[in-house]
Amino acid sequence: MDGFAILCLLLPMLIKNCSGDDLTYISGYFSKTPQKLSKYSWYGNVRLYHFIVPEDTVLARWLLTVTKGSGSNCGTHNITIHLRSGAPPVINPIQTEFPNNTAFLPAQNLSLLIDSGQNITLFNVSNPAPGDWFVAAHLPKDDGKIEQKGFSSSCSYFFQPQMFVRRVVDMPILESKSQLHQTVSSPDNPAVLKLFVPEYTSELTVHISRCVTEGADMSAECPLMLTLGSATLEHSSVKTVNCTGRVTCAIPLHTPPWETWVRVTVESTYVNLTTAFTILANITVGCKPKSVGLTGDFFTRASVNGSSMLGGNSSVPTGDAGTLGNISLSLDTLDNACVHTQPVFKEELDVVSVRFAVINGANVTVSSMAPTLLLLNLNSFTDSGGTLNLDLKLNQTNLTNGNASVFACLTARTPVLALNRTQTCATGLSQGYDLTLNLTLPQAILRIPFPEAAMWYLTLQTVCPANTSDLCNVTATVTTSVYLSACIDDCGTYGECRLLRSYSYLYAACVCKAGWRGWSCTDNGTAQTYARQMAAALLLTLSNLLFIPPIVVAVYRCYIVEASVYLFTMFFSTFYHACDQPGITVLCIMDYDTLQYCDFLGSVSSIWVTILCMSRVKETFKYMLFMLGTLIIAMSMQLDRRGLWNMLGPILCAVLALVAAWVYRGVKRRQCYPTTWKRWVFYLIPGLATAIVGLCVYVFTETDDNYYYTHSIWHIMVASSVVFLLPPRDRHQEPWGWSQKLCGYQICKNEKEELYTVT
Repeated sequence: MDGFAILCLLLPMLIKNCSGDDLTYISGYFSKTPQKLSKYSWYGNVRLYHFIVPEDTVLARWLLTVTKGSGSNCGTHNITIHLRSGAPPVINPIQTEFPNNTAFLPAQNLSLLIDSGQNITLFNVSNPAPGDWFVAAHLPKDDGKIEQKGFSSSCSYFFQPQMFVRRVVDMPILESKSQLHQTVSSPDNPAVLKLFVPEYTSELTVHISRCVTEGADMSAECPLMLTLGSATLEHSSVKTVNCTGRVTCAIPLHTPPWETWVRVTVESTYVNLTTAFTILANITVGCKPKSVGLTGDFFTRASVNGSSMLGGNSSVPTGDAGTLGNISLSLDTLDNACVHTQPVFKEELDVVSVRFAVINGANVTVSSMAPTLLLLNLNSFTDSGGTLNLDLKLNQTNLTNGNASVFACLTARTPVLALNRTQTCATGLSQGYDLTLNLTLPQAILRIPFPEAAMWYLTLQTVCPANTSDLCNVTATVTTSVYLSACIDDCGTYGECRLLRSYSYLYAACVCKAGWRGWSCTDNGTAQTYARQMAAALLLTLSNLLFIPPIVVAVYRCYIVEASVYLFTMFFSTFYHACDQPGITVLCIMDYDTLQYCDFLGSVSSIWVTILCMSRVKETFKYMLFMLGTLIIAMSMQLDRRGLWNMLGPILCAVLALVAAWVYRGVKRRQCYPTTWKRWVFYLIPGLATAIVGLCVYVFTETDDNYYYTHSIWHIMVASSVVFLLPPRDRHQEPWGWSQKLCGYQICKNEKEELYTVT
């Protein structure tokens, strides 16, 4: 009988799974809809996908597919893909500067080169952390070219991620101080267990002993690899030890994650040889708060008397004045000699906006004898889509020793409960963020974009000067402000914070203006100067004054309706571009969306009435087409304001009406219409050439950098073409023929009827 069978017989009470091969694996499949990729200029160009890895998953495999679509400018491109666990990836593909006091962990990056057809890539993660996983993809940096909808000639790329998982449905549970016998036969069949770590655990140790390999000498090496933790694509997310050559093998894990399952994986380095071993876990519970019983004495001290319990602007509901007025709060019952826990309210203000308020006010007393702990609950699904802001300010007058310092440590899933001058802010399986306050630096600020959705802990402790004894007792008062906002500092002066959505997941990002870049629009490497912004504003607005000549010509030739449309276009185009400026030279006389709608409507309507006016149809029929076409254009603008057919449709319809009217007159008169060569040479051909040049500039040459003068050229060309294309006035009308026009609408007095009036 071999050693493996002997151990199984000797330990019948401890055997829960004698072989890793006995685990039951099942598969799962998750897929997302393909989406068109965009060139990167800000986070809104990123295609973000959210996956949920089930519990007890031992292998996750992402199938990343990039498909090249249609387009006349298809070349070789690098598709960048980012993966992160717990929150969306924080990326910086165009190498911009992050705001001061910003900290984040980089995501896992992949680069797919695609030159033709389709690119399929597999990405495997063994023992992935359960919960939220995010995949983000985008094209390289945006070149700034403005592509009009419907005229785009660039190549289209579509990205689709799919996730396959392999999970265990009967994973053994390793309990503290209870031995468990396991076997492994090859690297492809590891022993996988899970261990629940309760709250206030200070240390976790996993031991392997009695390692016996089938068919080998009892003194042979123990060919096992012991791993703790689940992969989150971070270097510190797992711990591994090689047990080869050891009689006993152990992994000590200080400050393990609380209130979660920790994965334990044992792999064999031998192939086709079975190794039996005994595994044991020891959990050490350190500092715990003092118990207050089921009801406790929470309401005992500091009378509220109708004031704010949160130390802020939120007030306690009045309710019954006879009972509420005497409510008081006792915080000492939550304290212990080794830790002082400050109760914290989580106050949801808005979407991706949360405030954490200490019950007894923002001023927190910090001692050197024991750390002060604040619990920040960011477990909500949407909490990871914003920015975690931490502001600490030291009250210098309350510091009992001027040479002392206050250390702060912000960590996820587990706190650091012992701070000193050499202590790092790292826990067992993750890296935290440390801050220091003293008389020289009395304020500390930390910004964490897209924080992991978990329980976060803020530990504060006063550290004595280096030349004093360890028994010194120094206290300090620290003003704490912790809140979750959508964007850092609301994206500053040159940015706008926008709420984005990927299916049901909400997150926020900054879109920058006037050449500013970065995560919160603080990188001024390509920023526009004030003179540049003013020049752009003046060019885009004053170029609309070129519509004054068409208005004058239209009134002179008695085209009053056309002149009204040109006046409408000039007015709203001027103030739309005054409101559309990217910097601080902005003037909005009404809502931006209203100005944009009226500008688009007026531009297309001007083209519509001009071409119909050139057709020289009867006025009743012409005005009917004016009104009907404008109503249809208004409806089309509401459906899709930037659609290609909003401009192309009215132009084609008006040109068809123009050609039909001119052909009809040419056939009827048996000569070309218009009849004079001067009309063609000096008016129609220059007008058409000017309009075509303006349209080409508008469609093919505009970029973010040259927009302010290329779009101004478009204004000038369109206005100039109207002067050439408007037909001459009727022979029977005098210039500025207001009286004839008004009489045509039966407003004048009928003199013939007065001749036959009986007096």
